[in-house]
Amino acid sequence: MALKATPIWLCANHSPSQLSSSDLGSGHSWCSTNLRFDSEKLRKWECLTALAQRAKTPVEDEKPLAPELDSTGGNYQIQIAEFKAFHKDLNGLPRPLSATDSSSPSDGSKERVAYQGIPGAYSETAALKAYPKCETVPCDEFEAALKAVELWLVDKAVLPIENSVGGSIHRNYDLLLRHRLHIVGEVQLVVNHCLLGLPGVRKEELKRVVSHPQALAQCEIMLNKLGVVQVNTEDTAGAAQIVASGGIRDIGAIASTRAAEIYGLDILAEKIQDDSENITRFLILAREPIIPGIDKPYKTSIVFTLEEGAGVLFKALAVFAFRGINLTKIESRPQRKCPVRVVDDSNKGSAKYFDYLFYVDFEASMAEPRAQYALGQLQEFARFLRVLGCYPMGTTL
Repeated sequence: MALKATPIWLCANHSPSQLSSSDLGSGHSWCSTNLRFDSEKLRKWECLTALAQRAKTPVEDEKPLAPELDSTGGNYQIQIAEFKAFHKDLNGLPRPLSATDSSSPSDGSKERVAYQGIPGAYSETAALKAYPKCETVPCDEFEAALKAVELWLVDKAVLPIENSVGGSIHRNYDLLLRHRLHIVGEVQLVVNHCLLGLPGVRKEELKRVVSHPQALAQCEIMLNKLGVVQVNTEDTAGAAQIVASGGIRDIGAIASTRAAEIYGLDILAEKIQDDSENITRFLILAREPIIPGIDKPYKTSIVFTLEEGAGVLFKALAVFAFRGINLTKIESRPQRKCPVRVVDDSNKGSAKYFDYLFYVDFEASMAEPRAQYALGQLQEFARFLRVLGCYPMGTTL
């Protein structure tokens, strides 16, 4: 499969060979409630086949969440228990990618957008908000979704980057640097958590509630009132699938309204999050950058490292302030492969400091001279500088 070369905005005064790249976290821990499910029922949707798995390089210190595929590249199938009254036919859900999907979409076909999770995940909702007519493609991990774009299996990927309650998703910041994709848009999605249960069950009957650890933490007040045991799962949609496939009446899940519809569950309570203004920001990534304009508000995302010295970070931020450019986000991440910098001082001896990557979002288009001049001045004392993308500013959906 031939890969098409794509332009990368990259400026460096020194070699960035030492540069390399947490998802809302993985919840593998289960409380001691003797809660058991057939492992085959909990198989995640697989996005990439053996080809993509061999091409994947895991993030440092990250434990893989997905099981390895066999040498034949066999596909896993989700096995959902049949229910007499409320079982939903899941055969119509989006299928995982296969090796036969390696070609790009034909002209006129709708875009394929990859996301982490299974149908009903909030990331899928964000993808549909950005592209209402797209075909959403579930992937087992965030990196698998980005790899799918790089390998031309899909057109775009949706990646959550920060939440108004939980803060930044550091793991995904690392992935932005590891993959040569471009940010082409953003979606700000209001997250409304719902308490789901089997049809006919009342919320007072629940003894255990399963969901992603972040979702459980964001609904703590409601869960404490119910007095239920909280059980961690890998994602919210997966929690809904567990409840549907398990068929145990005293188990509920925290997930979206879409997940309730897909897995045939009743919504026992809506908007149960502690903070009503619970917003997650998603980035849309593609192989090709978009051409920036000045016809609408634009945002630009960059990452850089700086030389050692007093006031260097101040100088870096001043290049934007002097030109009236508003910064909307700044995030620092230690370099993964070589995080410590040794500084020698003849008077005080040697000292070790963390060497940081700085991720910055600012409100300006790369088509504007002021943005170009700001990055030109920043390059003078930055060891490494890369433009991750210039894209229209998103609105809350």
